[in-house]
Amino acid sequence: MLAAELAALYTRDLTRLVQELDAFPDTDTLWQTRAGITNSAGNLALHLEGNLREFIGRLLGQHDYHRDRPREFNDSGIDQSELIARLSAVRDEIPPVVASLSAEQLEAAYPQIYGGMTLPTQQMLIHLEGHLSYHLGQIDYLRRLLTGDGAISLAELQQ
Repeated sequence: MLAAELAALYTRDLTRLVQELDAFPDTDTLWQTRAGITNSAGNLALHLEGNLREFIGRLLGQHDYHRDRPREFNDSGIDQSELIARLSAVRDEIPPVVASLSAEQLEAAYPQIYGGMTLPTQQMLIHLEGHLSYHLGQIDYLRRLLTGDGAISLAELQQ
């Protein structure tokens, strides 16, 4: 079933995100950038938290959440352990919402217009997974640039 497959991808990539955040040597490095790079890994992690809690947790799972998108890009200095705890909570909350969706819910219109269009929920979930994967890659690359370290061992897709 598509919902289970999508939930597995969200679990995998959110697990990888937590692993990436943990691979930073310290809190200060999480909030650093380099010339030409606007967002720190910390800000990208906050952005992913807000995005997933809003578009999946609140709108599909009816979780209580109020998004403050500007803070995702303006906050800094949140302790590494707190950021990891927050994204670990997202990893525990979001995939079950996705997995619980029926085929009919996946085919139905997503409950909010996105990009000026009404999308099927499944298309929105695929879009959101791509967004997660994109920023996960940026975080990995930024960590490597800032630390000089290479790839880390990452979680594999859980069956």
